Amino acid sequence: MTPQEESGAISVPPTLGAAWVKVVRAWRAADLDYGHGCASAEDEAAWLVLHVAGLPATEAEHWEAHADHPLTVQQAQQIEEVTAQRIATRQPLAYLLGEAWLAGLRFVVDPRVIVPRSFIAELLAEGALDPWLTEPPRRVLDMCTGSGCLAILAALIWEEAEVDAGDLSPQALAVAAINRENYALEQRLRLIASDLWDALAADAAHTYDLILCNPPYVPTASMQTLPEEYRHEPEMALAGGADGMELVRRFLQGAPAHLCDHGVVVLEVGNERAAFESAFPSLPAIWLETELHAEAVCVLLANDLRKAFVA
Repeated sequence: MTPQEESGAISVPPTLGAAWVKVVRAWRAADLDYGHGCASAEDEAAWLVLHVAGLPATEAEHWEAHADHPLTVQQAQQIEEVTAQRIATRQPLAYLLGEAWLAGLRFVVDPRVIVPRSFIAELLAEGALDPWLTEPPRRVLDMCTGSGCLAILAALIWEEAEVDAGDLSPQALAVAAINRENYALEQRLRLIASDLWDALAADAAHTYDLILCNPPYVPTASMQTLPEEYRHEPEMALAGGADGMELVRRFLQGAPAHLCDHGVVVLEVGNERAAFESAFPSLPAIWLETELHAEAVCVLLANDLRKAFVA
């Protein structure tokens, strides 16, 4: 047995396609969990080998076209090392590579932020929110921004909009600042350190046409059974209290004061639609279907929120 075999590392052949096969086999055998941008060992392995080969993850859908791409000895060694590290640490691949991809855009990430995977990104990129926007939004807020991915995507889509991005975590905002600079959005995207609404003015001059929010919504019981990969992410970005709606309640109660008359809230609650409807039984919510989930994101209108939360 070779030293590599004794250590559990894999021996990667010098082509992208052959490397992919080896990585898939290793990760299948290790019974890893996938949910941080990829749905399977096959997809995640494609991301890894493309990254190391210097190709964008957007090529993953037809990576076979690159199967004969030759790898250098150093690249083969890097694939081997990351493959073994993924198994040994159970960290999300995004942290090991220092990047995540969302709606075709690359974002810098590390353990200071949750790995970007919001369903809202798909809705933004495909114009699915247009029916509820009376005109292109002039002021947009991304609450619980994390890495800043949704705020950046909104700023790129609506080039005339001023975009604010709020988060309680200074560490997350530091990562968001890196991504903001990478997309040259310093002049239009403002980062705000705030515990939900605390640092945001509530007056007519500072209302928003569109508010995006992908808050922590994982119930306490579910937090205790999350796969190990999720335990590497900041707990505050996931934990939503006993029923998952702790942050959602505070967010929705404060939202009316920050919305213009025709304002729209786009809220993500993942698998917690039932908990949302139990917590807010009289609040009309329009559920939007995405490629991977039929009821993870809802649209809430300003008038409905005012009726529900403003006496």
